[in-house]
Amino acid sequence: MISNITGTKGVTLFPGLNFTLGPLQVHGIVTDGAFYLFPLAYVLGDVISEVYGFKAMRRVIFSGFAVLLLASLCFWITIHLPAADFYTGQAAFTTVAGVVPQFLLAGLSGYVVGEFLNSWVLVKMKQRSGERRLWARLIGSTVVGELFDTVVFCAIAASALGISTFSDFLNYTVVGFVWKCLVEIAVMPITYLVVARLKRVEPSYQDALRRRAEAGVTPMPAV
Repeated sequence: MISNITGTKGVTLFPGLNFTLGPLQVHGIVTDGAFYLFPLAYVLGDVISEVYGFKAMRRVIFSGFAVLLLASLCFWITIHLPAADFYTGQAAFTTVAGVVPQFLLAGLSGYVVGEFLNSWVLVKMKQRSGERRLWARLIGSTVVGELFDTVVFCAIAASALGISTFSDFLNYTVVGFVWKCLVEIAVMPITYLVVARLKRVEPSYQDALRRRAEAGVTPMPAV
């Protein structure tokens, strides 16, 4: 919900950074105001998927989707309520909280596609490797989820942000994708600690391990 508001601001980081790499022409890092939030959402998605599974993450995604729609509806209603005579902030409020259909569609589409793929890939990889190679699941699921999230969001929202050239679009998309993946890798030690802690204290996870042991399936040690 926060990202949908902060993401409406176009941002250029490191304006002095200039280089050309094939079709990618970088004149500063073009992104949006939510660039520091999206990776954290995927870390949370990884933790839920790893500990509670795809079914639980699916409920989280649908809940998040509903919250985004509810917030957008509330903003829209509030904007269109008659303003008091003494209220002078209508234009500013509309600018910040206004529901831009293009951004709403971009945010919802990217969120649903990216989070579903992120969770699905992580769970499928875990079915093959068991408790081993958590780092591979975290990185692999992030690459797939963030790639589709970024491409879908940028393809829909770029023109509303004022991005009109292919070079800026490529910059916006590639840099956003790389940034999100790097952040997830950087915070991976924290993700490991949180996942390990939840697996130890979460009764449902311990019950699942117990059922596997009773069925004769030896849990593979985490690495």
